[in-house]
Amino acid sequence: QVQLVESGGGSVQAGGSLRLSCAVSGNTANINVMGWYRQAPGRQRELVASIRGYGTTNYADSVKGRFTISRDSAKRTVDLQMNSLEPGDTAVYYCNVQNILRVNYWGQGAQVTVSS
Repeated sequence: QVQLVESGGGSVQAGGSLRLSCAVSGNTANINVMGWYRQAPGRQRELVASIRGYGTTNYADSVKGRFTISRDSAKRTVDLQMNSLEPGDTAVYYCNVQNILRVNYWGQGAQVTVSS
């Protein structure tokens, strides 16, 4: 089992920055992918950014050049640095990890609100 706890959400004006952090506990040995998703009201949950075992990263087109995902080598934390935030980034952000059996674990969600 894996447990995820997010921190760092909040409210910011457009153009500002926030950093989300996710603490991972439990059995991390078989974690293959770590990432962040978001869900805005009335919309489906979408992938924001992910990082794989060898450090390969993937970003949604809407956040490329503004957001950066990182993790520690022990896969105990995964962070999302968000710069140049826009009102369209307003959503609940969820930390996610997937193991080699493709079982997904989710955090409780962190609200990010960007005002214009």
